[in-house]
Amino acid sequence: MENKNSIKIHTRLSNQLYELGKLPPQAVELEEALLGAIMLDREAFDEIPFMRPQMLYKQAHILIYEAFLDLQAAYSPIDILTVTMQLKKNGTLELVGGAYYISQLTNRVASAANLQFHAKIIQQKFLAREVIRISTKSMGLAYDDTADVFDLLDGLSADIFAIDEFIESRQPIKKMVALIEDERNNYYGRVNAARQQKLVGVNTGFVDLNRITGGWKEPDLIIIAARPAMGKTALAVHEILEALKSSYDKNHGVGLFSLEMSAVQITERMVLVKSEVHSGAYKFGTLGNGETEMAELARNELAQLPIFIDDTPSLSIFDFRAKARKLKQQHDVQLIVVDYLQLMTATNENGNRNGNRDQEIGLISRGLKAVAKELKIPIIALSQLSRAVETRGGEKKPQLSDLRESGNIEQDADTVIFIHRPEYYGVMEDEEGNSNAGIAELIIAKHRNGAVGSVKVKFIDKLTKFIDPHHGQELFPKSEQENAVSAMVPNTMFLRDPSQPSSLTEIEEDPF
Repeated sequence: MENKNSIKIHTRLSNQLYELGKLPPQAVELEEALLGAIMLDREAFDEIPFMRPQMLYKQAHILIYEAFLDLQAAYSPIDILTVTMQLKKNGTLELVGGAYYISQLTNRVASAANLQFHAKIIQQKFLAREVIRISTKSMGLAYDDTADVFDLLDGLSADIFAIDEFIESRQPIKKMVALIEDERNNYYGRVNAARQQKLVGVNTGFVDLNRITGGWKEPDLIIIAARPAMGKTALAVHEILEALKSSYDKNHGVGLFSLEMSAVQITERMVLVKSEVHSGAYKFGTLGNGETEMAELARNELAQLPIFIDDTPSLSIFDFRAKARKLKQQHDVQLIVVDYLQLMTATNENGNRNGNRDQEIGLISRGLKAVAKELKIPIIALSQLSRAVETRGGEKKPQLSDLRESGNIEQDADTVIFIHRPEYYGVMEDEEGNSNAGIAELIIAKHRNGAVGSVKVKFIDKLTKFIDPHHGQELFPKSEQENAVSAMVPNTMFLRDPSQPSSLTEIEEDPF
C-alpha cells in the first residue's frame, strides 16, 4: 500500500502536468467513432479482439464498451436499442449521458471501414497513459525515503509485465500455404538429424530418453519433479553440461536460475560431476594429489563453458522474464534451467504477493511457458512433490497428482518427468528380480508431443552424479537406422525436397 507521502507526491506530479498543459494522451473523438461504428455494424466488433474497456479514456465510453461485452456474452445483437437496455440493466445509463448520448454516437461515424485504424490509435494512447502512470508512480516512490528500492523495482517490473496483455499480438495469422512450408522445413530437419545421428532438440545426456523425447525441444516447458534428496539439482547439472556438448559453438550458452543454492555451491556441484572425485573428501578438503589435479582440471574446463548462473533468492517471475530475455539477447542461450519452481514468487497487478498460493504457482508456471515460447528455447523447471509419495505403499512411484501446490503445473508443462530411486525407499529389487542398487528411474508421466514411459539410469551417490548406462551408444542402432529414416520419409510427392539426395526423395509415381 502506498503511504500518504507517496500519494501527495503523485498528486503534486499530476497537478504539475496539468499546469504545464500536458493532458493525458487521449483520442475521445475516435472513441466516439469506434463505439458508433460498432452499433452500426455488429460484425465490426469482431475485427478488434484486442480492445479492452480500460483502453478507453472517457469513463462513459468504458461503461458503454462493457455493455457491448455483456451483450456479446449473451449472444445478443449490438445496436442502439440493445445497448440502451443493457446500460439500464447495469444501472449505468444515466452515468453515460442517457439514451440521447447513445444515439448521438452513431452520428460520429459514416461507416465502420476505418474501425481497426481507430482502435489501434486508441490502444496507443492507452499504452502512453500507462507509461505515464507507471513512471509517475515509480517517481513518487523513488522520492520516498521509507520505500525499499528493491520492492520498487519488483513493482515496476510487475507493472510493465502487466501491460503486455493489452498489446495486440504482432504475429500475423498465417495461411495454410505458409504453414506447410514451415512444417516441411521442420520435417526435413528431422530427416537430416536422423541420417546424421543428431538430435532435433537439446541433448538430454541419456540415449533412451533422447529416443523418447528427441531431446529438449523449443518451446517446451519441462518439469522435472521429485521428493527432496532424489537428485533434482544433480540432474539439472547433468542436463546443463550435456546441453553444452551439443552446442554448435561457444556462442550458445545455458542459463541456470538457482533459488535454493548459491552460485558457488552450484559451481562446486559441477566440479564434482566433471572431475568425478569423492564428494565427501572434496567437502572436507581431504582429496589426494591425483584427485586434486582432477578437480583443478575440471575447474579449468568449466571456466571455458558459457554457463550463466543467477542465484537471486525468491526470484519473481517478472524478474526472471527480464533476465531470461537478456540472456537470450546477449548470449543466445539454448536452454534455461530453474531450480526450483516453488521458490519463485509472483506479484499481482499492484506489485503485491498474491495470497492464494495455488494461483501464484499457476501464474509462475504460465509465465515460464510464456517465456519458453517467446524466446523459442526449452525451459527445464525443477519442482517439489508432495508428501503423498512417502505415505503411498509399494514402490512409492510418483504420480501427476503428487505435483505440489498446483494442478496448473501439470496443465502448463509439455513434459513432466519424475525422478524415482527405489533403493532410497528400501526396495532393493525390481519386479524381474534385478538389483535396484544405484538405479534411478526417470518416469515420463506426461509428454504432450510423444509417448510416455520410463528410463533407467545410474546414480552414483558419492559423486552425486547421474550416468547413462548406454553411454556412447548411437541414437539409432545401425540395424534400425535404415528403417527409422525410411519411416520418416513417406513415398509422397507432396513432401518431396529437391535439395535432398534423390535416394531419399525420388518416387516412382505420383500417389495423387
